[in-house]
Amino acid sequence: MQNKLYEYYASRMMGICLRYSKDHYEAEEILQESFIRVFRYLHQYKHKGSLEGWIKRIVINAALQKIRSNTVLYPVINIENIPQQYLENSLLNIDTDVKEMLMLVQNLPTMCRIIFNLYVFEGMKHREIAIMLKISEGSSKSTLHDARAILQKQLEEEMQILKSNYKDHG
Repeated sequence: MQNKLYEYYASRMMGICLRYSKDHYEAEEILQESFIRVFRYLHQYKHKGSLEGWIKRIVINAALQKIRSNTVLYPVINIENIPQQYLENSLLNIDTDVKEMLMLVQNLPTMCRIIFNLYVFEGMKHREIAIMLKISEGSSKSTLHDARAILQKQLEEEMQILKSNYKDHG
């Protein structure tokens, strides 16, 4: 039964692990620890809500625990050097390759990466994030803003490089 459960959910949960980790190796560690917990506590699953949702929550908690054990979390970063135009644009309006976007998210400062993932991908509200991470709601909001600004700036820089390369070879 454990093999079937792992085979069915592992690839989906790996996607979550990759978003929270800094690299593929760390994502694999998180996935392994998550499934150890799933198998250990499977008897506690109360069949309320989906099994996938229950496993997903374990994966997210394992990822956050891994991050906490490896890093000091700083909720706010300095974005004074980011031009205003990047702060005003919406990150979600830009089409980009999924792998490239994953890499950009993985390269965010730790707290930005966590809050961006919880808000954008997990659909959590700032209040829930604040409680989970033991920070203020305002810190959650400003850190999400910072994460989006950083991602926007990185995407804009990549677009400039692509345009430059196109002109050079076109």
